[in-house]
Amino acid sequence: MATSKAKKIRQKIAREGKRNPEAGRSPFATTDMRTRRTKTKLEQLNRSKYKNHSSIYGDDGSFYLYRKIPLQHRLELLDFAI
Repeated sequence: MATSKAKKIRQKIAREGKRNPEAGRSPFATTDMRTRRTKTKLEQLNRSKYKNHSSIYGDDGSFYLYRKIPLQHRLELLDFAI
């Protein structure tokens, strides 16, 4: 099989004593990232159906509401507490 032009250039650079660009590659460059596996039945049951609700609802079904209070009203509350 023929050697690519880019590989020939890399080999020439290495022969001249310069740094080989292949040495700077990530270890994941040669891995096959296309491999997949199916989820188990337990993983299917435990996945969250609605992802955005996790921050609002607690594990026990409780939830909280957030209400913005104007700055003037907050200062009045602080004065009242003191």
